[in-house]
Amino acid sequence: MSTLKWAATNADSLLADLDLPPAAYRAFLKLRGRSEPGGQIATDQATLATLLGLSRPSVNAALRSLELARLVKKVRHGVYQLNPMLAGYAYPEDAEADEDAEADEADEADEADVRAMPRADRLDDKDHVANYHKAVAVYQDQLAQQRKKRAALAAAKKAANGKRRGTLHAVG
Repeated sequence: MSTLKWAATNADSLLADLDLPPAAYRAFLKLRGRSEPGGQIATDQATLATLLGLSRPSVNAALRSLELARLVKKVRHGVYQLNPMLAGYAYPEDAEADEDAEADEADEADEADVRAMPRADRLDDKDHVANYHKAVAVYQDQLAQQRKKRAALAAAKKAANGKRRGTLHAVG
């Protein structure tokens, strides 16, 4: 049982509004359950895939959805960070960074200042859900363009191979 009792935002309401894919929802719940105070999670995609019983590409897609929703961000390989508004803390005061404290990188992550977050990263922004859906649409358009480009390259390669075969003559 987690000792983390306080978060700046009610995650349940937000997740319902976002309408995340089921794998993303499950990944978020697992990440949040494994997070340290301040929202840092030390796990890699392979471990998360094993915990969720999903393939690694499915976990990668789920994490992409969570990043587009600004719920989770990748800090570095094997380390993720929950949005400070969803990160768990023992006390509300822990979410407010001490401006006079000299903190190293780990302390800064643990003492995320919710009030100083950029507006685009705040989950209580009235346009957050709409922005998420726009980001998903843009990402899906990028994937569709990449698929078209790959298909065009494959068709060109096939045509080039067909021309080359047509110029070969049997010797005999």
